[in-house]
Amino acid sequence: MPAAHAPSTTTTDGDIATAASLRGRIQSHLGIDPRALGAFRIGIGLVIIADLLVLRAPQLAMFYTDDGVFPRATLAEVAPTLARWSLYAISGSLWVQALWLGLTVVLAACLLVGYLPRFAAVGTAVLLASLHARNPYLVNGGDTILISVLFLAAFLPLDAQWSLRRRPRPDDDRILSIATATILLHVVVIYAINAVLKFQSEAWTSGVAVQRIFQLEDFVYLLGPTLAEYPAVLTGINWLWTAVLSASVLLVAATGWLRIATVVAFIGAHLSMAATMRLGAFPFVMCAVLVLFLPPRLWDAIDQVVTKRDIPSRLEPIRREIGDSTPSGTRLLVRRGLRVTATGLLVCLFIVLVGWQLVAADLVETPSSGAGSTLESASWAFFAPNPPDSYSWYVVEAEYESGTVIDLVDGETVDFDRPPNAMERYPTTLWKRYGTKSQGVDGAAQPVAANGCERTSADVESVTIYRVEQPVDADGPVGEPIPHQQATVACG
Repeated sequence: MPAAHAPSTTTTDGDIATAASLRGRIQSHLGIDPRALGAFRIGIGLVIIADLLVLRAPQLAMFYTDDGVFPRATLAEVAPTLARWSLYAISGSLWVQALWLGLTVVLAACLLVGYLPRFAAVGTAVLLASLHARNPYLVNGGDTILISVLFLAAFLPLDAQWSLRRRPRPDDDRILSIATATILLHVVVIYAINAVLKFQSEAWTSGVAVQRIFQLEDFVYLLGPTLAEYPAVLTGINWLWTAVLSASVLLVAATGWLRIATVVAFIGAHLSMAATMRLGAFPFVMCAVLVLFLPPRLWDAIDQVVTKRDIPSRLEPIRREIGDSTPSGTRLLVRRGLRVTATGLLVCLFIVLVGWQLVAADLVETPSSGAGSTLESASWAFFAPNPPDSYSWYVVEAEYESGTVIDLVDGETVDFDRPPNAMERYPTTLWKRYGTKSQGVDGAAQPVAANGCERTSADVESVTIYRVEQPVDADGPVGEPIPHQQATVACG
């Protein structure tokens, strides 16, 4: 009888090689270098701390307490859901707001140095969401992107590199998981939605959108006013930014130098925005997130610089004090048990984020969507489909018992003429953001007028707030300013 054939290992070896090759290809597109995770963690931590300490802390009393322009009673009236779950709405006292803000800074610092970074990411996201819920009129798209990224980052090994907690370096040059794929695709979706909306816009497809944006005098700053004098350059920027957004798929589709070039193009665009427009933390959040796409060949060069400076050995004494985070066998079993649940939660979170932005961008219609909806105000569309066609400033009219009327903003007589620089009518960037976001919201201007009464002399009879709107087109202001009375409060 014929001899039995021995089991062939050729097919098995071939299958293993094919699987390894497929994993390698996926890894090159959806994997993240551990050093990129470290740089991302450090960058996000720095952005959060700077935003809290430089932008928000100095005006904590004005915008987040009951003695300011947006007390909890107003929040409960205009957004009762936010008032119920915001931790900052537990009390209207300044010390409570300062306590929560300080805790957020501490958690952001833990994220920065890599101490319990996953816990720090979730805690920071929750506290930031609570801060923004306390005053939703100080929130822009960059703030909501930051929170979404922090929640997604909690599923990543953020202590894989440049961290105070030691984690064994993975054998592969990239970490590949559902979490890495999700956060990378999340960024691509943000840009892709923006690109789709721009192609639906007449202003963007005709090349005048950027020119119109740079006519918003309360919005452009630093190099912005100078750049506004060159319409041909602005037209080129219009088409260039549209092209870069359209190429966002290359962030995951490309590898090697093409991916590096795509990342550099996006980072360059965001830094240019930061140098010309008031966008808050948004450009810097996006720059920090974009480093996740940088491939190993670039990090190898950076790693050589870090090694030459002997930074790892300098951190070693601190690491010894904190202790080794190498997990035990029991902890490994627990982690494996949680991994399936975490994966399901991550996928659901990604679906919710994408669905939210499709609704916010009006790409999907729902019964609750509308021009004044909360979803729209939290959209990541950014000047899409159409940029604003006007800018505004405020006149705060105080009438004295003697009949004298002055503008509390500058102490001069009241007039509605266009100022040389509309931004000078706002004390700070947060005031500008609050004035822009809260315009047309019932009840939002009343506390501001009342606050004006409290900050004036006793012989002021009333304070009236006007929002003055200036229409613009690509060539500049159009027509005369249009005043809109917002609120009047009797003082005394």
